[in-house]
Amino acid sequence: MRKLKTSIHPDILPLEEKSQFTRIAARAIARQGSKVLLMYTERYQDYSLPGGGVDAGEDIETGLIRELQEETGAQGIKNVAPYGLYEEYRPWYKSDFDVVHMLSYCFTCEVDEKLGEVSLEDYEIKNGMRAEWVDLDSAIAHNMKTIEMSDKKGLSIERETFLLKHIQQHLCVDA
Repeated sequence: MRKLKTSIHPDILPLEEKSQFTRIAARAIARQGSKVLLMYTERYQDYSLPGGGVDAGEDIETGLIRELQEETGAQGIKNVAPYGLYEEYRPWYKSDFDVVHMLSYCFTCEVDEKLGEVSLEDYEIKNGMRAEWVDLDSAIAHNMKTIEMSDKKGLSIERETFLLKHIQQHLCVDA
């Protein structure tokens, strides 16, 4: 899969001196016209691609489909195709490691516009996560405003905004 970007959080430099582990995630790019299926997180006031961690022993595409169904209630998932890899090194919040090396494998796919039941984890519920079909330009503008103005922003907003802009430039030329 082609690498879209490598991002290193400045707080963890120099990287060579830090203990780290790798986390693999899968993220979905599902569109309906000019709208993209995204997760809105109330706590961080941002939009992100649906997806998350791939379980041990789980194929990345299987993890993508599982996460997409759990987070959004997506149905009729088909035509899953590789899009690109976003690699990042960022601080880890637990004492066992200094750094998480996150590999976010992004895939395009088609899903039915009507979403079904979700199965969110406790922290996702507490963070106020919900699936929405959102106009891509509006989502990017919203995230840019959050980056500029909010002290609540999470570490993932830079990744997500980069990915949304990349999608806009490379997948939405006909929209």
